[in-house]
Amino acid sequence: MKLFQTFTVLFLSTQALGGICELKFNRVACPGKEVESFKKCDGKAECVVKKKAENTKECQDIALKECENSRLDITKSKVISAKFDGKDVNSASGASNFCDANRPDFNKCN
Repeated sequence: MKLFQTFTVLFLSTQALGGICELKFNRVACPGKEVESFKKCDGKAECVVKKKAENTKECQDIALKECENSRLDITKSKVISAKFDGKDVNSASGASNFCDANRPDFNKCN
């Protein structure tokens, strides 16, 4: 019984670690591609997506990764800001927007 209680306490304490990384997306669609570009935000240019993260650094990494734009002819650019457990998170350079406007995968609309 003592072993079960110890295991339960350890399991519950590991479940409490980490937090919520809130990513606020603002997409700019290529002309005429709004439906496809905004699909990830239920048809809107802006939305908030929540993901699990262990800490602020992991939240930063998630936000930066989300800047990647593989749909060059659909999404012109993105602005992504983040919060970890309700507190604003900035990029490594101190910016609130994780997506550099000069990324090589932005502004490639035909």
